[in-house]
Amino acid sequence: MRDTLLTLIDDCIAHGDETAVAHWRGLRTTRWSYARLTSAAFQFARELESRNIGSGDRVLFWGENSPEWIAAFYGCLLRGAVVVPIDLRSATDFVERVQQLVSAKLLLADNEQLNIPRLSLSNLEELIATHSAKRYPSQDVKADDLVEIVFTSGTTAEPKGVCLTHKNLLANIVPIEKEFRGYARWERLVHPVRFLCLLPLSHMFGQLMGIFIPQILAAEVYFRESYKPSEIITSVKKERINVVVTVPRVLETLREKVKTDAYISDDQLSAAERRHFLRNWLTFRAIHRQFGWRLWAFITGGATLESETENFWRRVGYSVIQGYGMTETASLTSLSHPFRIRQGSIGKPVAGQEVKLSDEGEILVRGNNVSPGYWNRNGQTLADEQGWIHTGDIGEIGPDGNIYFRGRSKDTIVTAAGLKIYPIDLETALDRQPEIKASTVIPLVGPKGNEALAVLIPRDEHSDLNAAVGNANKSLAEFQRVRHWVVWPKSDFPRTTGTRKVIKGQVAEALKPLLSERTNTSAFEEDVAPLSLPVINRLAKIEPGGLSLAANLSDDLKLDSLGRVELLSALEDQYQIELDEAAITEATTLGDIERIVSRGKSQSVHYPYPGWAMRFPMTWIRPLVYQLFLLPLTLIMCRVRVIGDEQLVKMNASKPVLFISNHVTDVDAALILSALPWRWRRRLAIAMSGEYLRDWRYPPASLPWFARVKGKVAYALGAGLFNVFSLPRQSGFRQSFAYAGEAIDRGWSILIFPEGEETKDGQMQRFKAGIGLLASGLNVAVVPIKLRGLFELKQQRQYFVRPGRVSVTFGDPIELSRKQTPAEITRTLEHTLKSL
Repeated sequence: MRDTLLTLIDDCIAHGDETAVAHWRGLRTTRWSYARLTSAAFQFARELESRNIGSGDRVLFWGENSPEWIAAFYGCLLRGAVVVPIDLRSATDFVERVQQLVSAKLLLADNEQLNIPRLSLSNLEELIATHSAKRYPSQDVKADDLVEIVFTSGTTAEPKGVCLTHKNLLANIVPIEKEFRGYARWERLVHPVRFLCLLPLSHMFGQLMGIFIPQILAAEVYFRESYKPSEIITSVKKERINVVVTVPRVLETLREKVKTDAYISDDQLSAAERRHFLRNWLTFRAIHRQFGWRLWAFITGGATLESETENFWRRVGYSVIQGYGMTETASLTSLSHPFRIRQGSIGKPVAGQEVKLSDEGEILVRGNNVSPGYWNRNGQTLADEQGWIHTGDIGEIGPDGNIYFRGRSKDTIVTAAGLKIYPIDLETALDRQPEIKASTVIPLVGPKGNEALAVLIPRDEHSDLNAAVGNANKSLAEFQRVRHWVVWPKSDFPRTTGTRKVIKGQVAEALKPLLSERTNTSAFEEDVAPLSLPVINRLAKIEPGGLSLAANLSDDLKLDSLGRVELLSALEDQYQIELDEAAITEATTLGDIERIVSRGKSQSVHYPYPGWAMRFPMTWIRPLVYQLFLLPLTLIMCRVRVIGDEQLVKMNASKPVLFISNHVTDVDAALILSALPWRWRRRLAIAMSGEYLRDWRYPPASLPWFARVKGKVAYALGAGLFNVFSLPRQSGFRQSFAYAGEAIDRGWSILIFPEGEETKDGQMQRFKAGIGLLASGLNVAVVPIKLRGLFELKQQRQYFVRPGRVSVTFGDPIELSRKQTPAEITRTLEHTLKSL
């Protein structure tokens, strides 16, 4: 019997060394067991105790999904402290306003923008390592005690904090647990169930599906911040995910991608409607092959799922489970049953809850899941006299008890990502600007989902509305910022006679012809804030309103090659599109980026990444061939003098490292291999020019057949005998870095030549900027290697030399600081290798 959430900690202890959480951080995947999670929770509870933080005290959580987030959450439960989760994308002034309301004693975040005691979330385990990891005696906790305060308002309006107790949360958790018990014997056949959670833990539905439900099943939950379709598909297949938890917009972009990749026609989908589930599963096996054979369901919530998207996934053989609720009902009111889904339904009410419709069709909810009220509202409840909470949503209830969502009665704009934009927040920020006489915000249906459209009345004909909107955006969170605006042609908006409220329906109706015409002719370009503006502002550190569409990425925005890679990744994550690095160069303008983003994709350049070279049987064949043939040949031609290899002897070979070396000839890698101790040599992956490998692996059809065969043989020998992988010089860096991260996770060390090409004059060249990003993302020790004596031999074309004429020097391992930027890391590594 669960009376508080503390019983979940007992479950964690029982699950022991089973994997609980996996998190993609940088280029690496961090995995925590349930035992590690509980140990960190006990240590964090003692950290709170040392800070005199206990029952009723508030702790702000402002960070990305991570195992540290969950451990700290449990630590707060043990101490009776109240969690105040904040969305990572929230503006600083919003967090400051929340802090003014809750007076938190501690902030968990990776930035130092608030003037209160802080602990870094990403380094939390290290910071609390001095505390005992033994079980912490929990406080006397009751069902009605407060667990967390979740703020649902935006930035400029008064934030509203929803108070949630143990009883509220358990009202949604316990019924699901009871239902699961009937299927527990079948779960053993697929254990462990793996969830990919793409929802933030700062939201209640994210907590439910990212913490509580997986733990009940002793499941594994994987966190990933990227919404890029190709990365989601790769992650699902690689990690053998069973269930993907996300928002409707992601399901829509995934549908677009797989439908295109698998060449699925509308006729095929129509025919699938009348066929059996197993027949469809076989028909669309190409899609199941993309995702891997273990994926069977998508769970979605936070916004309305379009019927077209739901029908697509159902017809190709996947289960689509919808959840409905609001923060005030602890995230859940109804949930589809995985094996009894009704098309278009958001499920039946969760057991123990009551749902009915008002005379106007509004959904009303009553039960233990309903919040006792908002923070600091003097005990004012959210429910009416009969205990019903009014959701503000319109729905229908079918004869079988399933609920069908029919729309929202409030003005709240729910974006495709499930984020809520409150028009009053944007209107307040806009009305503060002296150039704006009045404003109103209405929904705009765009190609990327619902967005906010600001309708403005200027103070006079000389008002600079571009600057006004830019200044207003400074006080808004990134997802709230005004990207689209038009000028209202009259001196005032239509208003009600009594309260003088703007009649937004009339405004939207009057703008319909204008919006349709301007959208079709792209005439919005001058009046609409660019789609990429928030991303550009953040990366280029340029004030909003300070950019024009003619701005150049290199000269005007000062973005180097590394900055362009970061920009590309940020745009893909923001708008869930596929872009290629070759599409963005030094000469690219902001206008070019707008056109690329509007198209939603660019042609990608594919490079080979031979994952098979790191698997059996190559892991056995390669060392054998190398020891018997390649190493003796190398020693006959050039027996190198090794300096500093005692550094490697002292290191733990089970922990992979990043080797970096100057680049002199095309046999550098072979010579370094001959100098490495056996335990490092046997598990080494070598970065090589991606353009060379691509031309070998995918030779142009115009080449003679012999040349094509020769290239393929060269590729097979290079990948098989030297475990080389692509590191392109022009584009494709991110995929290369991701492959390197996967190799490190599997225990392989990496050898890279940061100059990118062989020296022309014997002097070491400038390092490519990407080495800093790679080293930062891998988060391993870096071992510098200096080759001497090769350049002279290269000039003389001498292939057999006396022993010791060529030397390989290993430097001290470099432990990088997490505070260093990629550019600083690049300079550090270049200076270290030069001075070796």
